[in-house]
Amino acid sequence: MEIKKIKNILNNSYFNNSYVYIYLTFSLIITFWLLSLFEIYSTGSNGSEGQNIGATLVYKLLNDFWAGIGIGLLFIPFYFALLYIKKPLEVVLIKVLFALVIIIQFALVKYSLTTHINLGADLLGYSMDDMYTTVTASESLSLLYFLPFIIMPLVYLGINYLLNKYTNERQIFATSFIFVIILGSVKLVVPDSSGVVFQNKLNFLTTDIIKFQNEKSALDASNLFYKKEFPLMKPFKETEDVLAPFFNIQSEKPNIVIIMAEGLGSDFIGKNSYRGFTPYLDSLTSKSLYWENFVSNTGRTFGVASSLLGSLPYGEKGFLELGSQPSHISLMSVLKANDYTTSYYCGDDSSFDRKINFLEYNDIDHVTDINKFGTGYVKTKENSGGFSWGYPDAEIFKKTLSELDGKKMPRLDVIMTLSNHEPFDFPSKDIYLKKVDAIVNTNKTLGVKKGEVETYKDIFAALLYTDTSIKNFMEAYAKRPEYNNTIFIITGDHRLIPIPQKDELCRFHVPLLIYSPMLKKAKKFKSVSSHWDVTPSLLSFLMNNYKFNKLEKTAWMGQGLDTAKEFRNIHQIPLMRYKGSINDYIYKDYLYSGGELYKINENFGTYKVHEEKISKIIADSLLSFKKLNAYLTKKNKIFPASLNIYSQPAVQFSKTELATIKELTKGLNFDQTFLLARDFAFKKDYKKAKLLCNYILNELPNYSEVRTLKGRMLAWEGKFPIAESELLNAIKRTPFENDSYLALMDVYWWSDQNKKAIEIANKAVSNGIKNPEISFKLAETYKRMNNLKDANSIINNLLKRYPGNTNYLIFKKSLQ
Repeated sequence: MEIKKIKNILNNSYFNNSYVYIYLTFSLIITFWLLSLFEIYSTGSNGSEGQNIGATLVYKLLNDFWAGIGIGLLFIPFYFALLYIKKPLEVVLIKVLFALVIIIQFALVKYSLTTHINLGADLLGYSMDDMYTTVTASESLSLLYFLPFIIMPLVYLGINYLLNKYTNERQIFATSFIFVIILGSVKLVVPDSSGVVFQNKLNFLTTDIIKFQNEKSALDASNLFYKKEFPLMKPFKETEDVLAPFFNIQSEKPNIVIIMAEGLGSDFIGKNSYRGFTPYLDSLTSKSLYWENFVSNTGRTFGVASSLLGSLPYGEKGFLELGSQPSHISLMSVLKANDYTTSYYCGDDSSFDRKINFLEYNDIDHVTDINKFGTGYVKTKENSGGFSWGYPDAEIFKKTLSELDGKKMPRLDVIMTLSNHEPFDFPSKDIYLKKVDAIVNTNKTLGVKKGEVETYKDIFAALLYTDTSIKNFMEAYAKRPEYNNTIFIITGDHRLIPIPQKDELCRFHVPLLIYSPMLKKAKKFKSVSSHWDVTPSLLSFLMNNYKFNKLEKTAWMGQGLDTAKEFRNIHQIPLMRYKGSINDYIYKDYLYSGGELYKINENFGTYKVHEEKISKIIADSLLSFKKLNAYLTKKNKIFPASLNIYSQPAVQFSKTELATIKELTKGLNFDQTFLLARDFAFKKDYKKAKLLCNYILNELPNYSEVRTLKGRMLAWEGKFPIAESELLNAIKRTPFENDSYLALMDVYWWSDQNKKAIEIANKAVSNGIKNPEISFKLAETYKRMNNLKDANSIINNLLKRYPGNTNYLIFKKSLQ
């Protein structure tokens, strides 16, 4: 009976229902086409130039067609299996499935319109929290925002309805055959149609993830071996001191100020495409050592600190994403070992992208982030979803200047700006928008058309704001006594994303300026270098010209800055466009990007070429680098731990502890893990609770509640000195959170350190903490010291504000 049933299905249902599936698939393809038309229109309406609309349209429709055919073929077994099991379930479920595909495709199109890149394997490089933070920074999530995600599936269903109503079985079969023959032929004879920009978004996402996972398997650490155990290790003296000829050397070690400007691409500097909106930096290029053809090593901010300050490899998804930092040295750690005070300033949360983990491994002295600004500073206003990245550029520089006086020289001060990032909002924005209008109306040398300025006016205003903020900082610093012995290094982390880019190299093209009153004269260089080359050259300069503890060995990815004035490239520079993607490579005057080859001219523009021999050389070099990158980071072979006197490694867990952590945290995020740790603490299972706290703090060192809980547990165990140290650490990191102060006052009570309790209470008040419990604990402290006058004064003030508080009333009676 079963065989007969199957035959009946094959004879009747198979052919009768196959056209239904073709209708469903063609409806999917047509919806893809509509989304591509929407994308092309949106790109054009944003003022983007340089795209051949005709070719773009043909290539996109071609790739959408084959993506739709591929999806149709992928799910056809599922469709007919459902047909056999229960009819008409197959049609309903395929419609739901394809509607979900449309929703995903639309989301990917929106992502591409915002970032000007296709979403690929970088999806795997970000946590859900990071992605939510990034999306809410760019978009206000409201009902209106989600409305198109409802409309597009309805459009798909409408198209399917119209096809069924106005076409017949023969027409759909004939149309399918014709499209396959014609578009298949076009695909074969037009290789340019496979370019990344033309690919179907969902197809790109899928193939990029598959490629990433295949490479990950191929680059498994167990398969990687090198004759030299530490391939990067070389004698320090091999890095040439190329900077000394440009400087008047003084007796005292110079201060170093590094400004990493968010989104500052070379397009916006000097005489380049979008010039005119950074007048101060433009003026500084003629007073500095200025590298015109300089590149960032990564296409997003996650890679700037490790590349610029450490000349380090990428790891799988960026060096900072490595769970346990491999042994390495950096500019920060080496200068710290040579009596420099090291500081990092930013306006956002230093935990984002795990910056704090990298900074603390390198034993940095001070980190000032969003948690430490306090009163007197204006945060970027929240969007409708309640999100703010933090403090804008002028406030970051203001905070930096306020903290310099108390820090011992020489200093390394690293400053990361923020405002050239979505949502491009900052104080006094209206003033800068008017300044943009004034520049457009008066500056006849602008390289950008008025209409495009209007489209991206917020961004040009943000650039002008950042430029002004840097100018004000530099002018204020020039009044300081140490100014004449300070070296300023200014660069971008990557070229900002929303304004369309002219080519694949543009994303990485950033300026490098080294300015100092110590310079003999300004110079411009057309030679190519990268962030990897800054730390090797800077340390070579410092150690060869000042009294330093010499480095015997170094382990850098870069060879040092090239100071040739003519255009040339002596480096080989692999580039990580986004987390998980090392598919770009600069070799001599070529850029290899996504399997395609481009020639680089002396103006740092590119044009496509077909040179199979060069492509093969670069492809092999890129593969060799990927193997080296995996070996260095997966096997901890950057710099020997036995020689590393500079680092502060995170807590190391035993195999048993790791197994316990894995078991306890399965399916939990860090917030849920904290709640679990707290439950263990309340049950007096301090061993598990502290293990979970250490696990969280390894990943999120600034998680104040976790560090405070750990400090409390240590106090409950009677380990008062360690508890004090942990809680002071919590206060240092987040000085405006009140619970750490309360916990520390308890520690001082239990350990009979009343004077310290008074000091920490006063510190809380000076930091603007207004929790009445701190005042109450201070009153209790005075009582323990038999200072009834101050105890009465504090409790009387509390009772004026909280006259019905039982604890305060009882305490008041105890003083009589």
